[in-house]
Amino acid sequence: MSRRLLVITGLSGSGKSTAARVLEDQGFFVVDNLPLVMLPDFMQRAREGLNTNAGVAVVIDVRNRGFLSDHDKTFVQLKEAGYQLEILFFEAADAVLQRRYSETRRRHPLATVETLQSGIEKERQQLHQLRNSATKIIDSSNLNSRQLRDLMLDFLGEKNSSSLIVNLESFGYRYGLPPAADLVFDVRFLPNPHYIDNLRPLTGLDPKLREYVLSQQACRDFCQHLDHLLGFLLPHYRAEGKSYLTVAIGCTGGRHRSVSIVENLSSNFPDSSVILRVNHRDIDKG
Repeated sequence: MSRRLLVITGLSGSGKSTAARVLEDQGFFVVDNLPLVMLPDFMQRAREGLNTNAGVAVVIDVRNRGFLSDHDKTFVQLKEAGYQLEILFFEAADAVLQRRYSETRRRHPLATVETLQSGIEKERQQLHQLRNSATKIIDSSNLNSRQLRDLMLDFLGEKNSSSLIVNLESFGYRYGLPPAADLVFDVRFLPNPHYIDNLRPLTGLDPKLREYVLSQQACRDFCQHLDHLLGFLLPHYRAEGKSYLTVAIGCTGGRHRSVSIVENLSSNFPDSSVILRVNHRDIDKG
């Protein structure tokens, strides 16, 4: 039986480190920033010294000198040696990468002199050819660490790897639109519980608040229309090969109406074959 070898690569800040930790938790032997020239010899030693069933994952990217010029030759060599090579390419939107670097205050490996945006653009250009040869491309723009972990687990569990993952996300317009939402619905047309004293401290996770929101005829009509729309759209998204869909529902603060509707939708989702995720982005704000 050939040993499974996952090469984790892609844009800096796109989630490679998180993916590597997930793989390590699942029993993979993980090495970060291994010089590419050493990979065939490393795999031979791993074959001799590691558990036969243990997979190997290596994180290799633009930090690794010579990676871009030598990867084709090395990957062919590994395949000819009988390794089950898979290339996972991680990426994210420029605005998301900029925000992540701003939050962590880390320096982009290609932006030591140039601006961060220039570094991101240069890295994207340099990795274009490698992206085209990837086994799987993972866009982490709208994934937090937990969601990325779930996606990696779905990938490792082959029975779920082809399923459509639907992320239901509530948010507050006060804090901006979700950067990578596919479908956005504005529910600010509904009466706002914020102006009712005994409901204001609650969130859409509270049955009392949720009952108030869902008891409105306009809300019931909206939920019915949304069910029909998603029931129509999801098979078409699946047929086009889409693996991840984010449905974002927003109200003013992201605590009352949007949370109530997302909770209701998740409990009565019109397609039972999807992998469903729920995220209340702004529920603890305000």
